[in-house]
Amino acid sequence: MKRTTITIISLIIGISFFGLLFLQGRIIRAMVKMRKEQFDETVFRALDQTSRDMERNETFRYLEEVAMRSGYEADSLQDRLGDYKLDQVLDLGDKNAINDPFKLDPKTTSTQQLKKSLSLRPTASLDLANQRFQDFVKNAYLYQKGVLDEVIYTILYNASDKDFSQRLDFRLLDRNLRSELESAGINLPYHFSVYDVEGREVYRCEDYSDEGSEYCYTQTLFRNDPSQKMGMLKVHFPTMNSHILGVANKMLPVLMFTIILFLTFSLTVWLIVRQKRETEMKNDFINNMTHEFKTPISSISLAAQMLGDKSVPKSEAMLDNLSSVIVGETRRLRYQVEKVLQMSLYERGNIRFNEKEIDANVVIDDVVKTFQLKVKQSGGALTAALDAEDGAIYVDEMHFTNVIFNLMDNAVKYRRDNVPLELKVSTRNHADRLVIEVQDNGIGIRHEDLKHVFERFYRVHTGNKHDVKGFGLGLAYVKSIVDLMHGTIKVESELGKGTRFVITLPLID
Repeated sequence: MKRTTITIISLIIGISFFGLLFLQGRIIRAMVKMRKEQFDETVFRALDQTSRDMERNETFRYLEEVAMRSGYEADSLQDRLGDYKLDQVLDLGDKNAINDPFKLDPKTTSTQQLKKSLSLRPTASLDLANQRFQDFVKNAYLYQKGVLDEVIYTILYNASDKDFSQRLDFRLLDRNLRSELESAGINLPYHFSVYDVEGREVYRCEDYSDEGSEYCYTQTLFRNDPSQKMGMLKVHFPTMNSHILGVANKMLPVLMFTIILFLTFSLTVWLIVRQKRETEMKNDFINNMTHEFKTPISSISLAAQMLGDKSVPKSEAMLDNLSSVIVGETRRLRYQVEKVLQMSLYERGNIRFNEKEIDANVVIDDVVKTFQLKVKQSGGALTAALDAEDGAIYVDEMHFTNVIFNLMDNAVKYRRDNVPLELKVSTRNHADRLVIEVQDNGIGIRHEDLKHVFERFYRVHTGNKHDVKGFGLGLAYVKSIVDLMHGTIKVESELGKGTRFVITLPLID
């Protein structure tokens, strides 16, 4: 699959996921907003009913106080009202009514008896009695209405003369508020405070705290009173936000699974891209390996042809030269094959490590002496500064030698064409560890390539060209061997100025 196709598919699926997440976010926000509006409306209704309850309670309390102060006067007034009206009703203006067998005594006759007697009177007298009875009911209604109006007027303009704090029963207020909230389905803890019309705090609940007070609900108390007699009730809920946001919990599983799917998709795309890159590097590895093997095979084939060509005179010097070419190219070919096999064994976990105590300075000095000729042939110079006083390490000698050889071989491969190679190998002690440095003045490595140089088959841009030999396995092999030796390796490089590899290995106690 082409990289462009992968990119387009990834963009389409990525945009779809982000669109889905955006829609889910909007749904959650709408649900939270709706929950908040419902909560506000419910609280305001509860506060409004609480305010009404407090006004009604004050009215009842005032009426009870009035009844207790003048209860006997009300009773006598009702009696006098009833007797007086009944006398008027029974005064029919007929003097002969005294001799009427149905005449009633107003002092001893009840209303039911009155109606019964009226039903037994002659028709003329009955009409007059009905008219006077209707007048009685009307006058009684007007009288009682006037009494009630006077009571209401007194409540509005006399009861409110009390100090605002004395008009409220704060425990009753708390009880009514809690009852109204619970009836509305709100069982959250709350705090409330009461203020007078001038904004002075009159009361606050016992467990009052400012938590959640940034958003509080207010309700006017005694709103039917004159404005200067009103008060203000303020209520806030410390856990309101968690209660409102609780509705979003229902959407969290959907959101979580969407995120998991997005992360899984991202991981899949990353693996596909990585696999594609490894495939490209493996293809490049095969191409480079073909080129790497082609050169020694061609040299060996040419030398063999010259040995087999009877028309070419063969002197002793020529035979020695051809023999050295065959031996050298065979050794080179065997070294390349061995490097591939070693990396394959390491990947399968079958690499054998024959560790023993060696002196690193001695082993490195032998490698330097062997490598001197190759460096001189390339027009460079190799120097060694083996200054470590203690070079005793416990490693596999063959693999350790290959590590140093690979680093030095890379320095020769990636030298600058117009600048003589300067290769330096040094050792030193640092605390209880041996530090080995291999430094050159070659083409260097770009900063973005430094983190990839120890990956299998990875080669920097210049290295992917077939005019530079290599498989892209050398540094991966070096890193794996250093790790098995319980050491560390790091690389420092600047493009166009050179590269420095620093290996740190533990010393033998």
